[in-house]
Amino acid sequence: MTEKKILVAGGAGFIGSNFVHHILEKYPNYRIVNFDKLTYAGNLDNLADLLTESRYEFVKGDIADEAAVAAVLSTGITDVVNFAAETHVDRSIHVGSRDFVLANVLGVQTLLDAERKIPGIRHLQVSTDEVYGSLELDDETAFTEDTPFTPNVPYAAAKAGGDLLCRAFFKTFGSDVLVTHCSNNYGPYQFPEKLIPFFIDRAMNDQPLPLYGDGKNVRDWLYVRDHCEALDAVLHKGTAGEVYNIGGHFERPNIDIARIILRALGKDESLLTFVTDRPGHDRRYAIDASKIERELGWKPRYNFETAIQETVQWYREHQDWVEAIKQRSAAINAHVE
Repeated sequence: MTEKKILVAGGAGFIGSNFVHHILEKYPNYRIVNFDKLTYAGNLDNLADLLTESRYEFVKGDIADEAAVAAVLSTGITDVVNFAAETHVDRSIHVGSRDFVLANVLGVQTLLDAERKIPGIRHLQVSTDEVYGSLELDDETAFTEDTPFTPNVPYAAAKAGGDLLCRAFFKTFGSDVLVTHCSNNYGPYQFPEKLIPFFIDRAMNDQPLPLYGDGKNVRDWLYVRDHCEALDAVLHKGTAGEVYNIGGHFERPNIDIARIILRALGKDESLLTFVTDRPGHDRRYAIDASKIERELGWKPRYNFETAIQETVQWYREHQDWVEAIKQRSAAINAHVE
């Protein structure tokens, strides 16, 4: 296969670092440049095993920095896979949405503009099903690639803005862009503010597991390794200008996920607690992934029951990683405030 030099923007984050590992393991003639701003969720410890890997390089930078982006793209980059984003919904509500717009909209525009000056670069924009808004619990439909954008929180609105810029650059300039919308991911190296690692961490420490509202909000769960394989397929076989939905075929209410985690850790359900629902809390997400399955031949390989056990075990064995990232995040937040 032709050699590639892939710029992975946001490669120190959860999905990005898993994708870096996936590509380097699968393609021995590929090189990776990890371009990451290293905000609270970016953690180079996720890639500590690659310090001596000659095909891997880390460059600290912000995708909204025009000069930095131009410089790194000029090093022979053939493809850009953009994970770089502000992603935590609660932060976009309670802390502020400015950083979300800067990263998720302006950052995407900066990348796309810089890529236009270098012929042949393919851009894969990694996005979320949250841009589609919410479904009702008794609704049997699922989000398709043609579902209109109706985001309900600032994070999702900012992601939708970046996705629409990709569409516009394809339509206006013929840019080689692809967009994916995935359901909720879980797996190793996920920042412990996200639901599954958050609940695992609290349950291990016998702390209450807070569920918003009635706990019946439904999400479709996708193991991060399946997601990486799907992105691999889109990058190599996807059609320019197309959108691909990626789902795990595992819809469950949040309260069921909490109970599964408690059982895996041998903890009592008395740790379940209910808290005031957050503003704009989408009731249900569901992904129709038939397009990527039909056109690119991808399907999820991992079942939730097995993958969640592996995930719980990973966090049990990496408590030092969890504590280090929690302390680092607290220090950054204290500095910001």
